[in-house]
Amino acid sequence: MSSLLVLAIVVAIGVVAFLIGRQRAAAHENGTVKPHSRAHYHGWWAFLLAVLPALLLLAVWNIGSSFYLDRHIHAVLPERTADSKVASEALDVSLVKSLARGLRQLDGNTALPATFAELQPLLAAKGVALASDTQDYMIPIAVETNKVQGMLGWFGAVVTLALSIAGALYALRQIAPRARARNSVETLMLWGLLAASTIAILTTIGIVLSMLFQTITFFESVSPISFFFGTVWDPRFADAGSGGSRGQFGLIPLLAGTLYIAAVALLVAVPIGLMSAVYMAEYASAKVRGVVKPALELLAGIPTIVYGIFAVVTLGPFLRDLSAALTGGSPFIQGQSIFTAGLVMGVMLIPVVSSLSDDIITAVPRAMRDGSLGLGATRSETIKRVILPAALPGIVGAILLTASRAIGETMIVVLAAGVAANLTVNPFEAMTTITVKIVNQLTGDLEFNSPQTLVAFALGLTLFALTLVMNIVALYIVRKYREQYE
Repeated sequence: MSSLLVLAIVVAIGVVAFLIGRQRAAAHENGTVKPHSRAHYHGWWAFLLAVLPALLLLAVWNIGSSFYLDRHIHAVLPERTADSKVASEALDVSLVKSLARGLRQLDGNTALPATFAELQPLLAAKGVALASDTQDYMIPIAVETNKVQGMLGWFGAVVTLALSIAGALYALRQIAPRARARNSVETLMLWGLLAASTIAILTTIGIVLSMLFQTITFFESVSPISFFFGTVWDPRFADAGSGGSRGQFGLIPLLAGTLYIAAVALLVAVPIGLMSAVYMAEYASAKVRGVVKPALELLAGIPTIVYGIFAVVTLGPFLRDLSAALTGGSPFIQGQSIFTAGLVMGVMLIPVVSSLSDDIITAVPRAMRDGSLGLGATRSETIKRVILPAALPGIVGAILLTASRAIGETMIVVLAAGVAANLTVNPFEAMTTITVKIVNQLTGDLEFNSPQTLVAFALGLTLFALTLVMNIVALYIVRKYREQYE
């Protein structure tokens, strides 16, 4: 039975339990004993007991079934040589599972051919495309896999539905005037909120650990000193299977390009965005604000690839031709340059700074404005000496968010600044960033355990550490000024 169908039935059971529970609890409200909880709390308690344990069991059962199927396929696969056992079995398991999914698309009454060459046209007629590495001996294994999966699915569905019905009946039997259904529901919701926050924390820890372990493996082949202090980026891609670790993995050109392009983008986005926010919050009328603010935020809805195409097709050639016309010879601005990428990225980030700063400035208490104006200060003096200092912690947070967005941008840099890992101070030359090289190192025909691939995890961990330092510095600034103005 499909997991979605089981989920729908479980939710339906929960809805029925909610309605019955609320009705039965409402009948007790007319008695002589004052009820502890309102009727809808009893209904929600019945719904939660009917749904949550069943969904938890269904999730655990699906995960366990997947592991069991993998082990079952491993057990029936032919033996492999010691050299290729792990890689071949992992590939064969994936092929068998893909073939099993394809066979489920066929009519159950269709006689299966003995060879994959004869089976492939039948699957193609159903819109199923399988890898050419699929072998004939995998067909009976896939058929057996479908049978085992069907049995596991039906057994899990029966157990899940039984648990759902049992939970609903247990909750309905607990309904009484003094039953503490409200406390139970609120406690369960509290644990749910705690679980949600824990998932966020564990996800962050998992991301860091996944990068950390691969980074340690990378540093077993490449010296950390040569990585963090190297000034040459030349990984020299090795062929798959060669195990080559040649090349230079200097971080400095990539880190310099990341900070340089982000700085140019911030020089464009922060002044324009902040002044736009001040105008909309303090000077613009309601009619003008209603037109300007949505128009400005429309820039945030444009995909970054569109900005990149605009930079490489329009802005880059325009700046190159303009510089050539000014000098009367060769252009001093390249088509792909730091300036081009930073300018386009800054335009993209203007709505981020403007929208966040506008909300922060608007949130400053009106009494502070009135008090300053009442003492004789002009509107510009009030903005400069009262409103902006009071809103400074939030503005710092907005700038931090903008800087993080600029550091993590990829598509604009690829198209507008190129992929050359140069080390230069000339803003009119090409550079690249850490994120671009992460994409480059994880694409291609390299082995996953080669230094050329593992360096992407070291770059990712470095980028994570960089943003963490930015957060710490911004938090220090926010606390310092918050203590001054509160």
